Amino acid sequence: QVQLVESGGGLVQYGGSLVLSCATSGANLGSYAIGWFRQAPGKLREGVSCLAKAGTVYADSAKGRFTISRDIAKKTVYLHMDRLSPNDTGIYYCAAVYEPRWSEEETLCACSGDVPAYCAGFVKNYEVAYWGQGTQVTVSS
Repeated sequence: QVQLVESGGGLVQYGGSLVLSCATSGANLGSYAIGWFRQAPGKLREGVSCLAKAGTVYADSAKGRFTISRDIAKKTVYLHMDRLSPNDTGIYYCAAVYEPRWSEEETLCACSGDVPAYCAGFVKNYEVAYWGQGTQVTVSS
C-alpha cells in the first residue's frame, strides 16, 4: 500500500510560479514511478509529467516550464511550475505506478497519461496503482 499526499497548490497570477509536492509513504517506494496529472474544469484528466527509472516525460504543454524532481530522503516528488497561465488551472494529482509490473515504456505511458508517441501502439492494460487526493491550482489572468 502506498499513500500519496499532494500540497503546494493555490492561487497565482499569470506568469507566476508554484511548487507542488507529493509526499509518499508506504512499502517499496523505490519500486514506483511517480507522475503528475491535472484535470481542468469540464475536461478530462491529462498527464503532465512522469519520473521513472527509465527517465522523465513531459507533456508538450509542460516542456520548458515544468520540472519534476525527487528527494529520496524526504520521500517526496516535486513539480516546479514556472510561467503559469490560466490554461494551467486545474486539480493536480500525483500517481504511483508499480514499475516491476510493466516494461519501461509501459511504465512511462501509465505514469504520464500516454504522453510518448509510442504509447499509441500499446494495448492499454497498464495502469496507475495509487492516486493522491489532488491539490487545486488556479492561475488568474
